[in-house]
Amino acid sequence: MTPPASAHSGTGRLPETGHAWHLTARPQGWPTPDDFALREEPVAEPADGQILVRNIHLSVDPYMRGRMSEAKSYVAPYKLNEPMYGGAVGVVLASRADGFAPGDHVLHDLGWREYATLAAKHATKVDPQAAPLTTYLGVLGMPGLTAYAGLMRVAAFQPGDAVFVSGAAGAVGSEVGQIAKLKGASRVIGSAGSDEKAEVLTGEYGFDAAINYKKAPVAEQLRKAAPEGIDVYFDNVGGEHLEAAIGALNLHGRIAVCGMISQYNATEPTPAPRNLSQIIAKRFRMEGLLVMDHQDLRPQFVREVSAWVRSGELTYRETVVEGVENTLDAFLGLLRGENIGKMIVTLGD
Repeated sequence: MTPPASAHSGTGRLPETGHAWHLTARPQGWPTPDDFALREEPVAEPADGQILVRNIHLSVDPYMRGRMSEAKSYVAPYKLNEPMYGGAVGVVLASRADGFAPGDHVLHDLGWREYATLAAKHATKVDPQAAPLTTYLGVLGMPGLTAYAGLMRVAAFQPGDAVFVSGAAGAVGSEVGQIAKLKGASRVIGSAGSDEKAEVLTGEYGFDAAINYKKAPVAEQLRKAAPEGIDVYFDNVGGEHLEAAIGALNLHGRIAVCGMISQYNATEPTPAPRNLSQIIAKRFRMEGLLVMDHQDLRPQFVREVSAWVRSGELTYRETVVEGVENTLDAFLGLLRGENIGKMIVTLGD
């Protein structure tokens, strides 16, 4: 049995209180700071089977916007006036669970807070010597598996496919494009919201072409970037991008729908792609993607992608915001597209 709750990695007493972000109102349209509150609350010592973790890095992700709504979805909404949830990496301060000891580093889902007391079965040990801790929230974490499963399984990628990725400068999209290149894509085109991001796609990530969707209609730019059409579209945006991709799809093309960030803050129904009827003539397939359905691919994903990261064949960027008090700013910045790569909030080593 690992040490009891009174044992921990440092000296002195365990923390008695910590800060956590609460959702205080359901956002209507774009979230505002008035919808949230950073509150101090007690830190519970672990009971049998539990661990107490000091969070080091927090993840903010686009899917969290959906959890702020009461609309029925694949995951329960955040409760009002209770701590929110999200990916986090931290260090164990105290343990009453077999297999976990103070000083261990773990990945878990009780983010948006400084300290988390949780059942050890809901935590996964990670090795800071094998890879930087932040990578377990990004390139080797949930976003990375989303990219891998979405491209390889949902979109049924084949060598020689031409691939278009929206939101391509983000944590998921940037990895999709690089995996496609490593797996033998004939052409990879990415869409992003600035010239700087477009240059990162071609200059650092190896995309064959990149478009700034704010400069001209997506369909017009995509026709120039992929004159022979596309076989796979990985959708993180929806809306105009989805319509443009349908127009560019070749016969028997595939669309993996990971997200539709362009619609997350809409207050009125958004029009569906006006050319969806092309699904008949082109016989394309469009399928939604939830990473939770593809956990069986994790060992294969970690094996392949970690090797590419070590060799330098696959690169990644992180946008890091410091301080738990700035978690909301990081999330709102993510929705505005202010990040390149994974958005991380760090609370200190």
